[in-house]
Amino acid sequence: MTTTPRIAVLGAGYTGVMAAKLLAKRTGATVTVVNNRDRFVERMRNHQLATGQQVRHIPLHELFKGTGIRLIVDRVTRIDTEGRQVELAGGTEPVGYDLLVYALGSHADLDAVPGAAEHAVAVAVAEQAERLRDQMRTAGTVAVVGAGPTGLETATELAETYPDRTVRLVTGGALGEALSERGREYLHRALDRLGIQVSEHASVAKVGAEGLLLEDGRQVATDTVAWTAGFTVPELARKAGLAVDDHGRMLVDGTLRSQSHPEVYGIGDAAAAHTRDGQVLRMGCGPGGLAAACAVHAITGRLAGRTPEPLRAKADALCISLGRWDGLLQPTDLDGNPRGKVRTGRPVALLKRAVLHTTGSYNLRYPSLALAAARQG
Repeated sequence: MTTTPRIAVLGAGYTGVMAAKLLAKRTGATVTVVNNRDRFVERMRNHQLATGQQVRHIPLHELFKGTGIRLIVDRVTRIDTEGRQVELAGGTEPVGYDLLVYALGSHADLDAVPGAAEHAVAVAVAEQAERLRDQMRTAGTVAVVGAGPTGLETATELAETYPDRTVRLVTGGALGEALSERGREYLHRALDRLGIQVSEHASVAKVGAEGLLLEDGRQVATDTVAWTAGFTVPELARKAGLAVDDHGRMLVDGTLRSQSHPEVYGIGDAAAAHTRDGQVLRMGCGPGGLAAACAVHAITGRLAGRTPEPLRAKADALCISLGRWDGLLQPTDLDGNPRGKVRTGRPVALLKRAVLHTTGSYNLRYPSLALAAARQG
């Protein structure tokens, strides 16, 4: 490695921005960030964007001002692990690196069911959420497929914003599978209050122009389909020869370093982060922030000749908004099993707003506070 290492960070979502700013501040390295757009998008607020609410997208040059970070707005097409460089779609010179931080996140899996890519719209990307917003101007009915946190937040926000429309929530399993019994009961009452029609154990076989075809042969007529049933990750890690799991997530050790390429670190949704106890962190902003903090500690520690501490985490929590003035907070084990007392109502909605503000603004501008909060290293 050169005296002044070159660090390339791929992706400028929550984890990528945080890691890049901390590494630039704490290592003295030359840090280059590659992202496919010139602005930071608050992905956790896309369900609000889909209902016409104003969501600020912060220019990346504003977030990186004064940090010395070099920003390249382009799409990564290939990672050359032997040459240690990243190739870009724009035809510009490849970005060389000594250390690589892979933070490309995840996207909606619209290829999982025939017709979804052609007839459904996701909310994982801002442009998709805006497309759903435009479709809701004329749609009388909307079917939200998937009842995870994204699906629940999308369905409840749509139902609250458009009380004169029909909102259907379609899930392949039972509603609220990750919640305690009290949490499931509260969720059912909240959806009933908003008039949302719920179809449980209803796996979608095909999406068409007229709606959904379920695997049991039933038809669900709808004008618009919002797809939140599952996420997938880019294929770049697999194609580069990096060790990945069956879902394409980069396999990393307890310090977020690639199990096959020690000069590469993986954080966020695109990496399967294991704790010292062998548990795998779920996809999500909260676990991603924890992984980013651990990776920063590991990189700075190794550059200073220290042995870093592995990722520590014992519990998780789901904080789900159910419209603007209702919510549900469910503590869970790392394996997703509910634990402890569920919190509900307006206090949770206010907490979720605070989390969104802190994560989407304050932590991005002052990531050292988030690093300290993670208590890693």
